[in-house]
Amino acid sequence: MNRSGQALAAALRYYKIDPDQCLVAHDELDLPPGTARFKFGGGHGGQNGLRDIKTHLGHGDFHRLRIGIGHPGHKDRVTPWVLGRPSAADASAIFESIDRALRQLPLALEGRMDEAMKRLHTPPATADTPND
Repeated sequence: MNRSGQALAAALRYYKIDPDQCLVAHDELDLPPGTARFKFGGGHGGQNGLRDIKTHLGHGDFHRLRIGIGHPGHKDRVTPWVLGRPSAADASAIFESIDRALRQLPLALEGRMDEAMKRLHTPPATADTPND
């Protein structure tokens, strides 16, 4: 994953897809497990795969699907955290967030990324929430 930029850039060129029409899914330490967010552009945030993609594309202007994995609490524990297995509870939350994101992909593919973002980023209504 750390060297995904070359393959992505080659695939985009081969299929004649503009980078701003691309969606890159990646793990995100800054989001808790169970959180998924669409985003366009931005930095690499220390994520080596994103760093390599930006290097090979020459910019960061592409869509991202950020899948929260949480942070282990200290920078010295990041590598084993990212490469290790999540707890059962975290894994369940991560898979659930991926499912929620996948339900919004049809909107994204229609070019309605703003609507897909709004729906993914809006927490689901709960039974405890009063109806106004």
